[in-house]
Amino acid sequence: MDVNGSDPSNALLIPMNKEEIIAEDRSPRLKKPDWLRVKLPTGKEYLHVRKLVDTHKLHTICESGNCPNMGECWGAGTATFMILGNICTRSCGFCAVATGRPLAIDEKEPERVAESVKLMNVKHCVITSVDRDELKDGGSMIWAETVRAIRRASPQTTMETLIPDFRGQWENLQRIIDVHPEIVSHNLETVRRLTRQVRIQAKYERSLEVLKRLKAGGMKTKSGIMLGLGETQQEVLETMDDLVAVGLDVMTLGQYLQPTRKHLPVKEFIHPDVFAFYKTEGLRKGLRYVESGPLVRSSYHAEKHLF
Repeated sequence: MDVNGSDPSNALLIPMNKEEIIAEDRSPRLKKPDWLRVKLPTGKEYLHVRKLVDTHKLHTICESGNCPNMGECWGAGTATFMILGNICTRSCGFCAVATGRPLAIDEKEPERVAESVKLMNVKHCVITSVDRDELKDGGSMIWAETVRAIRRASPQTTMETLIPDFRGQWENLQRIIDVHPEIVSHNLETVRRLTRQVRIQAKYERSLEVLKRLKAGGMKTKSGIMLGLGETQQEVLETMDDLVAVGLDVMTLGQYLQPTRKHLPVKEFIHPDVFAFYKTEGLRKGLRYVESGPLVRSSYHAEKHLF
């Protein structure tokens, strides 16, 4: 979430603008509270990765999306990469990724991503992608080859794959299971009631089925939602119940931040105490690991989710 970039020639960058289907919101924005302030990234390991990225012109979502946790994650040896281009076939109301007709698949992309992981000496990497609904395989072949390429180039690196729903084409999901990443993530993004508004082409039940099938295939599974879109506390707790029911291992909860005025507005800034409450409840309900806080994003503390 909250990702943008500018270079359409590189499949690891994300463009700043999109053709939104949401009317521009001209209402006053809520003022960000103090607890959303971010510390500037520092540390020896961060500076080492920063130098590698600059020297070799590497690209990560961490950087192009101005992620608030970049310094902490890079300091822990974790980075997030995006594959399958920079144009998405979907038009989710929260996301700044460009929507339109994607370019042709780059068959060399898996090797380029693997080389970036090797150069950065990444201990744990997260791979995500745009949705490629126009492809028969949903991009799953490139997904699988990227995992294999990283293992060849950097066998010590562990991986999390943050995947789309592949439109419920389960043979495409099976390709992810077959290469067996250490953890597989698929985000619900929001509660059931708001799904049609927030994830326009997605289906809440289909996403639950993705997670159920991943767990049945022997995967460690992970999912996340954004708060502040108008959901109620009861709806968040019911979402947790739904995720526990499909055997989910790890859940993330973070504050939604509006990328531009043309995206869904923030309805509420959730207090850290409420995030702490959700963490306690999630663990009580049976989730093995819960990351819950205003600045939490899908890949936040990803290296800790391997257990």
